[in-house]
Amino acid sequence: MAFQGQKAELSYTFSKVVPDSDEDIIFFNKFKELFGQDDNVVVLGVEDEKLFELENFQKWQKLLYDLEKIKFENKENLKGLGDSVNAVSGVVGLGKLPYIYKNEEIKKFEPKSIFPKQVQTQLELDSLLDFTYKIKFYENQLINPKNKASLVLVTLPPKITSTIYNHETVMRISELGNKFSEETGIEIHYVGLPFLRVAISNKVKSEMIIFLSLSIAITAIFIFLFFRSFTPVFVSLSLITIVIIWTIGILGTLGYKITILTALLPPILVVIGIPNCVYFITKYHQECNNKKNKLDAIIYVVKKIGIVTLITNTTTAIGFLVLVSTGIGILSEFGLAAGITIFATFFISLLLLPIVFSYLPMPEGRRTKHLNRGLINKILVRFDFLIENYRPIIYLFTVLIVVCSAVGLSKIKANSYMVDDLPNNTKEKKDIAFIEANFKGTMPLEIVIDTGKPKSYRRPQTLERIEQIENYVDSSAHLSTPISLVTFIKAANQAYFNQSEQSYNLPDKRTGAYVLRYLKGQNDPTAISASFVDSTEQILRVSLKVADIGSLRLDSLVRMSLQPKLDSIFADSVGSTKMSARVTGTTPIFLKGNSYLINNLKWSLLLACILVAIIIGALFQNVRVMLIAIIPNLIPLLVTAGIMGFFNIALKPSTALVFSIAFGIAVDDSLHFLARFRQELLAFDFDRHKAIDISLRETGKSMIYTSIILFAGFIIFAFSSFGGTVALGLLTSITLLVAMFTNLILLPSLLLTFNANIRRSNHPPIEE
Repeated sequence: MAFQGQKAELSYTFSKVVPDSDEDIIFFNKFKELFGQDDNVVVLGVEDEKLFELENFQKWQKLLYDLEKIKFENKENLKGLGDSVNAVSGVVGLGKLPYIYKNEEIKKFEPKSIFPKQVQTQLELDSLLDFTYKIKFYENQLINPKNKASLVLVTLPPKITSTIYNHETVMRISELGNKFSEETGIEIHYVGLPFLRVAISNKVKSEMIIFLSLSIAITAIFIFLFFRSFTPVFVSLSLITIVIIWTIGILGTLGYKITILTALLPPILVVIGIPNCVYFITKYHQECNNKKNKLDAIIYVVKKIGIVTLITNTTTAIGFLVLVSTGIGILSEFGLAAGITIFATFFISLLLLPIVFSYLPMPEGRRTKHLNRGLINKILVRFDFLIENYRPIIYLFTVLIVVCSAVGLSKIKANSYMVDDLPNNTKEKKDIAFIEANFKGTMPLEIVIDTGKPKSYRRPQTLERIEQIENYVDSSAHLSTPISLVTFIKAANQAYFNQSEQSYNLPDKRTGAYVLRYLKGQNDPTAISASFVDSTEQILRVSLKVADIGSLRLDSLVRMSLQPKLDSIFADSVGSTKMSARVTGTTPIFLKGNSYLINNLKWSLLLACILVAIIIGALFQNVRVMLIAIIPNLIPLLVTAGIMGFFNIALKPSTALVFSIAFGIAVDDSLHFLARFRQELLAFDFDRHKAIDISLRETGKSMIYTSIILFAGFIIFAFSSFGGTVALGLLTSITLLVAMFTNLILLPSLLLTFNANIRRSNHPPIEE
């Protein structure tokens, strides 16, 4: 497994969520076939008057040309990327900008550079900047006319955006930009999906190591505090070391990449694997006290808790494995890898723990003193007293909690962001805020226009309708100034009239034919027209950016505002020239994926409940017991949902994931308690009160130990840099803590109240 673990690699792409059969993803894939990717641009933003000082501007120009020269260092490793070693396809920004020049000699427009490769004097620089600000094409696209903030667009080859080469290129861009900032004191803001992918993957790598170390340290500390001996610590750490190796090894074996989710598996499975140790060691110490023989105690423990441990590991695995049913790649990988490792953990612990303890001295004296520890025993005695004497109050309190939680549940809203995982105080979030403040948006959004028939984009009425779209988009507070074929035609018209700012508009009939000639007959597939008109000249593209306003507001913006406006603009087009427009792009697809994911996670929770109920019903052959066991584990989920509603924690992939995972883990305590209850019930001739008392005192210790370890193990994720990981850790910890109380208090109360005798059968009892 250690060897296989070497194959596990970091993921450098946003995970695919929406299935290929979805109508919107089919349309988006067709868009990419026509116009290429919309997520392969790194954006650099600056706003500093010092940039316009000659020395600084010269260094700025050098930076732009150095960015364009970035090459792959190891050409022989470029798998499937062709012969090119260029890591950057192009760079456009202030200091390296083209403009349309009217060549009157040949009666054609020609692209020319506004700036020479290096500006020589301050006077020349000021003159060129004045000229640049007159070119309306760049206004609010690359230059903010109010404060002269500007952007640089660094385009990467589409083939590298989801590979490690994207990481290498973005890191090289950052190095060059940071060097410029150190030399000039001018801050550069970095955005764009390629940059965000790298930022997230770097944090995933560092946090995986940090949280793995923390989970190991926390479990070691708590095990020592519980058992007051280094032997259980050593044995437990040996087990979880093997589990860690197996976790990474399984990822490598299955060919799964390390994503923001799968990176959590090692620390999560460390925490989940520890209860196996706690239950085994606690029971082993109890039997050593009873039998006074080490080997007899080991044999008895393996026989008695082996099957119940298998069942509890199965229910825990179910909480993860149901994620495979979603059909969503990132969740299926996470769930399958976790499920396999949990079963592996069971077999490893069942083999390793008895073997190790068979060679160790028999625990005596202070090593078993924890069995009679006063505080926990007092707590359990108090619980037993409440169960025997105050069950109506317990039920009343439970009903009140359920009602309050239901009110909170009604307040939950499903909302997610493109960069939901990054907190507001990170540089990445601050850089995004800078771009949104100066250019409205950073996330790609596309409008695809079907003109009805080939070669019809040149019609004046078509161009006028596209201009209406652009004007509407530009008036939105959350949508950036768009760019389309109409934008270039306007720029060409301005060039025709010698860059007169008043001429930045669609040409009239007299000059239209001449201006459009610039866009005709271009065989170069990299030409401007190829990026905004398909080869049939029927499909057009309007490209813009949108602020990261969240899925709720974006959905409202698109469905209630933008799409209806598009429909109204083309409403009167009929017949063979019937025109239509549709919104697509990486951003709406990503956010739709979150909605799709949340809906699937709801079904996975339902499936987990059904499967666990079936297992409990099959084990105890009693429908009443099955219902009694499920109720104390559903209430913690309801409490967590209520907390989310009251504290305005949105339902999103990371928070929706909590419920099925926490349910699968929490139900373990129920199974351990029910198994011991069944054993004591048979031993005391179906005296339910005596069976509850013994079960609570004996199994309750292990339930408290494991719940505290699980709580501490998951709460460490609340210190993550990723919002989703914080939510997963915090909410799972709360759920498991509440589940500990419901399983220690409510479950025994229900067993007593509803006369849940587990009758004798032909099957041997499941014992604890």
